[in-house]
Amino acid sequence: MLEAGLTIPAGLAAGSIALLGFGLDSFIEVGSSSAVLWGMAGRDDERRVQREKTSLKVVGALLLALAAYIGYDSLVSLVQHERAQRSIFGIVVLGLSLGAMLWLRRSKRAVADQLGSDALAADAKQSEFCAYLSAIALVGLALNATLGLWWADPVAAMVMIPIIAREGVEAVQGRTCCHD
Repeated sequence: MLEAGLTIPAGLAAGSIALLGFGLDSFIEVGSSSAVLWGMAGRDDERRVQREKTSLKVVGALLLALAAYIGYDSLVSLVQHERAQRSIFGIVVLGLSLGAMLWLRRSKRAVADQLGSDALAADAKQSEFCAYLSAIALVGLALNATLGLWWADPVAAMVMIPIIAREGVEAVQGRTCCHD
């Protein structure tokens, strides 16, 4: 919630789709965690298995919606040559988030392995994607801020789309790639 609370207003203020997309992904991560908690509630029975499957579909739908939004807004920004403002604050937040998400992913994965939970493993994967998205958005913002490359922000946002969409499709289909 902190990431979203910091990056969504910063993304809106700077006109940065990469930063805004990252902030929206943070909201999805909160939704993913909530869905996982709901999916894991109760005993190890058929209802729990069904709840875990449902929570995977919820996470997947949220990821697909985000991919569609980023694709649309990035395309509009590129066609209209919309320039994002420099956001040093956004760069700092993204750098801090990158480290935090890598740690969080590792911690969630360890618990998922102990519990044998596909839903929690998918949630750990969401934290990993958040780290990837942090890095991608960070590059876009840095190129815009340091070299004045107006197109770096929407292109960085577009680079996020295949990552988000692939995992969204896998989650909607109830597949996870998280247990080795």
